[in-house]
Amino acid sequence: MDADRKIILVTRKTRLEELLIRFHTLAQAKFYIEHLGADFSDYVQEHEQYGAAMRITLDALESWGRYQCIDRSFLPNFLFAPDDVVVALGQDGLVANTIKYLEGQPLIGVNPDPARYDGVLLPFAPPDLISVISDTAHGRRGHKAVSMAKATLSDQQVLYAVNDLFIGPKSHTSARYTLQFGEQQEVQSSSGVIVSTGLGSTGWLKSVVTGSVGVVAKVLMKKSVNYVHEPSPWDSDFLQFAVREPFPSKASTTDLVYGIINSHKLLTLSSLMPENGVIFSDGIEADYLDFNSGAQAVITLAEKQGRLVV
Repeated sequence: MDADRKIILVTRKTRLEELLIRFHTLAQAKFYIEHLGADFSDYVQEHEQYGAAMRITLDALESWGRYQCIDRSFLPNFLFAPDDVVVALGQDGLVANTIKYLEGQPLIGVNPDPARYDGVLLPFAPPDLISVISDTAHGRRGHKAVSMAKATLSDQQVLYAVNDLFIGPKSHTSARYTLQFGEQQEVQSSSGVIVSTGLGSTGWLKSVVTGSVGVVAKVLMKKSVNYVHEPSPWDSDFLQFAVREPFPSKASTTDLVYGIINSHKLLTLSSLMPENGVIFSDGIEADYLDFNSGAQAVITLAEKQGRLVV
């Protein structure tokens, strides 16, 4: 391992910074938030805490040597070197958004505000960085493998997901598509399809499954259904998919609403939407693939895994 490896720090704008971009001045931002009845001081405290964490982080990087800072908005077009060590300073979502653009580079998740963020993917604090970077660069730190999902379109465009993929309409309309799972195939009309990784199994998928179970219980006039959605390991060799709000009609059926995707059983979707069909990952709607009529997407377990330093 090379002690001179470059560190890439990935950051994100605070809520206050995003407000300033929108309203230009602090006074206008404050007026807008307080007019809505919200506490503007919470935005200020969050911003100041992130700034304090950033200063400690930068001190650690400067003591290390070679480093570069990028905002998360540049991730889709940023070229990481094979021997880079990556640091993400932000919420859990920033770690997930960063991992999918890496090709095996180690990622160190740093929690800038432990009182505010749970930090499941953020095991380190800014003061830990000097020793953690040194250990990582010299191969003295272990890591957790994180499996990813992959959507491949018929024109060879690819999108990776660390938590989940969404395939469906851009707006609150119905998605129409043909879903093929193994040897089964049907035309569906729904609010879209969620594909979850092991890491994402406690997120959107859990919400979809829990809601569905609760609705079934009430429709059947039962107090509850004896079901608890269990999380999958982060390095799972399978994905899970669930169809949101499938609608049965003369032109659409609802038999294939859930399944396990693995190396032997893939999920293929063919769009029947003339417009507004999309595929996006990890909640980042701005980074999407068009999924309109004629497009076909094959959903598989990704050939690569993330490496989260522990």
